[in-house]
Amino acid sequence: MPTYIYETIPKKKGQKPRRFEVVQKMKDKPLKKCPETGEAVQRVITGGCGVVFHGPSIMSMNVPRGRK
Repeated sequence: MPTYIYETIPKKKGQKPRRFEVVQKMKDKPLKKCPETGEAVQRVITGGCGVVFHGPSIMSMNVPRGRK
């Protein structure tokens, strides 16, 4: 299950939002309130991570090499 980041929506100007993580199923609806304090929250969109492989691919290792 993915971990989502939420942050509280400050009520007063100058107040900093508090971030926290919640493990949820993808089909679950986003939270509207913080489970601990009841404050209004919003889901934070962050950059994901990807896997990058360098070098020859696994598929190319199965192809016999020609003579030089």
